Amino acid sequence: MSNYVITIGREFESLGRDIGLKLSEVLGIKCYDKELLSRAAKESGLCEEIFHTQDERPTSSFLYSLVMDTYSATGYSAAPFLDMPLNHKIFLAQFETIKKLADEESCIIVGRCADYALSDFPHVINTFIHADLDFRIRNAMKEFDVSESKAKDMILKKDKQRSSYYNYYSNKKWGSSKSYDLSLNSAKLGIDGCVNMILRYKEIMNY
Repeated sequence: MSNYVITIGREFESLGRDIGLKLSEVLGIKCYDKELLSRAAKESGLCEEIFHTQDERPTSSFLYSLVMDTYSATGYSAAPFLDMPLNHKIFLAQFETIKKLADEESCIIVGRCADYALSDFPHVINTFIHADLDFRIRNAMKEFDVSESKAKDMILKKDKQRSSYYNYYSNKKWGSSKSYDLSLNSAKLGIDGCVNMILRYKEIMNY
């Protein structure tokens, strides 16, 4: 049977990673989130720390890219790659890693424009997890032990970063129902409800 991939776009603190981990447990396949960054860094030759500091954060500052480039090790040897700004190198490295993972194994990939990277992949389920702001604020307050106002600021900032990153690198709009196969409200469905909806879709598509 051919490999299949479930991609999970998510609003900050909407439990997207938790849903991915639960799916991983139920289906017996790996869930890649931060782990993808480590592999992309290793395969590209770029410094892993840069992948984490620039994770899902586009930057329009060419000067910043040039400065950070001095810390990026050797990177790919191809001339076009060497001429790219650092943020483009990071995206390309992740893009290639996502495609390799899909070829190697069935898996779940959280964020990083995985749905865009796999736009030509035959067996992919693209999902987006969202939730009411109050629900996400409560999650952030609990996870990070911060005030309500701080939690709200964190959420708005992170959502803006993810939206900018996705819209910048893909040809789609972050969070728009047209960009995904399934758009699920985790505040109403809960983790198990979201997992069951994705599993049902997988069953219908016969992946």
